Amino acid sequence: MIRLGVDTGGTFTDFVLLDENGALRVHKVLSTPDAPEVAILQGIAELGLPPQGLQLVHGSTVATNAVLEGKGVKTLYVANRGFADLLTIGRQQRAALYDLQPPIAEPPVPAEYCVETSGRLDATGRVLEPLTGADIRALLAQIERLAPEAVAVNLLFSYLDPAFEESIAAAMPGHVFVSLSSRVLPEIREYERGMATWLNAWVGPRVAGYLDRLSEGLGTVPVSVMQSSGDTVAAEQAAGNAVRMLLSGPAGGLIAARRVGALAGHERLMTFDMGGTSTDVALVDAEPRLTTDGRVGRFPVAVPMVDMHTIGAGGGSIAWLDDGGMLQVGPQSAGADPGPACYGGGGSRPTVTDANLVLGRLQPDAFLGGEMRLDEPAARGVVGELAAAAGAEVVQTAGDIVAIANEHMAQALRATAIKRGADPREHVLVSFGGAGGLHVCALAELLEMRTALVPVHGGVFSALGMLAARPGRQLSRTRVGLLRALPPEELEAMLGELRQQGIGALLREGFAGADCDAQASVDLRYAGQSYTLNLPWRGSETTAEDFHRFHMARYGHRLDLPVELVNLRQWVRGPAADLQLPSLPKSPQGVPFGTARLAGIDGPVPRYRRPELVADQALEGPVLISETVATTWLAPGWRLRVDAVGNLMLSRR
Repeated sequence: MIRLGVDTGGTFTDFVLLDENGALRVHKVLSTPDAPEVAILQGIAELGLPPQGLQLVHGSTVATNAVLEGKGVKTLYVANRGFADLLTIGRQQRAALYDLQPPIAEPPVPAEYCVETSGRLDATGRVLEPLTGADIRALLAQIERLAPEAVAVNLLFSYLDPAFEESIAAAMPGHVFVSLSSRVLPEIREYERGMATWLNAWVGPRVAGYLDRLSEGLGTVPVSVMQSSGDTVAAEQAAGNAVRMLLSGPAGGLIAARRVGALAGHERLMTFDMGGTSTDVALVDAEPRLTTDGRVGRFPVAVPMVDMHTIGAGGGSIAWLDDGGMLQVGPQSAGADPGPACYGGGGSRPTVTDANLVLGRLQPDAFLGGEMRLDEPAARGVVGELAAAAGAEVVQTAGDIVAIANEHMAQALRATAIKRGADPREHVLVSFGGAGGLHVCALAELLEMRTALVPVHGGVFSALGMLAARPGRQLSRTRVGLLRALPPEELEAMLGELRQQGIGALLREGFAGADCDAQASVDLRYAGQSYTLNLPWRGSETTAEDFHRFHMARYGHRLDLPVELVNLRQWVRGPAADLQLPSLPKSPQGVPFGTARLAGIDGPVPRYRRPELVADQALEGPVLISETVATTWLAPGWRLRVDAVGNLMLSRR
């Protein structure tokens, strides 16, 4: 079996091929945002892969981009009477607390597409208002009049009894994509559940259509899709759960970071994935952290996802002057089309990539292994136009562009660490993505970190993570009550049901039950609190005491209040993929193949080809290290050592 990991990014689509002998091949093609499957099929053709014996594991940005760009389908939101405005009202939280004139946010669903119906339960699951045939006929009349492509159904307390939602789904026309809150997120918190259900419906047809086109192009090739939690799911099951794919690509990078970091002897990691369009930052402590309090764009997303912060700072981020003449970088991006000016695709505005080329940190003949020569005069021209407008020199402006991008990324890393009570200095900075190696030393210095890791195949790291990911499911169920008052046998039975549900889903994908494992956890809070902490389930008494200790560690205090259970969870996963990184020889050591002149550096800077470096080889900065999919800039004051599998271990002198 040949396994192929594919990560579709905003600028490039990355490929990592694992053949039957355990050998790895990497490849990159420009993304095709209007039809992402085109780039995937192009890359497979360029790799010369036959469909026989091929298995594809895919991370997609289709759902993410649809949300960020507001390109979901016409969606009808169905709620109980009196609750049609739920998504518009939200939590009444202000993004900028002291802004007296905040911008007016458009409601997620236009008022005319919010409809009401009967079928209401109370908090115990008792029927307060039945759902009648007349109610369903009235709803169908609304659908015929409004002609939506998708319907999101979010009835009160449906997680206790989904019968009313299921009845509505059974009556829906076959061409309408249906999303039920009792399937998408069967948990308490009506607003969060409704948002997840609506998002799933809003982008679901886009995702389903894309996966259908990809499957048609691949024929019989089995396709798995990365979920936001870092687990994979069969494509045919992913189509109906688009909301769980919103961090599909970035999650792959964290899976790879965990695997490579562990092999290098490091478990406490801070990661930044710098691509062409954005940068994703996260903390990894043995396992990537998950959250049910994430956001994508302006929307809260309560399904489990890797705990990550994304900013608009990538190689394609555009530099510009604001109304006061101050230099700004991002969040707008040149993307893949037209791309940075140096790509020669018609880009006319300066980007971070253009600035790195002007500074000499990118070399015109080293991009994509020399297959794509960068246009240095074009880069110098667009940076020069900006410099002239700012009254500065070209090289100075290029350096300022890079410095501002670095500050944006460092700020995101600091915020991520502070929010989670972590000290960046106690972690190893892991840099990946096509542009990450150019900025890793500067970011580590800004964060006062002394150790960094540029992993092997870091330019296609998320695609590598696809091959290391496990199939899995994140399942949950609400059960509110004081932990000490709930019968332990009831809780164990509910956890057992969730476990069997998850194993059943994996069995349908062809995995053996004996190869699956499950991790039970619970969401707990002090009675009277609104928000919860997630802890492993170790029985009622032990878990309650764990909660007190965890609350003290997180918030600095514990309360003399009873502990309340909110949600039960099961993380069910199939067998781990056998991804081994081949060892490097220890000789002969790689030697420079040339030199380069870099702005701000006296004398020539040696250039190395990364594939020619060997285990235990040591280098002192300044050095440029190029590979097919990325370039690493080892700044003055830094040294590196190549480990046994080819990771670059960086340390400050």
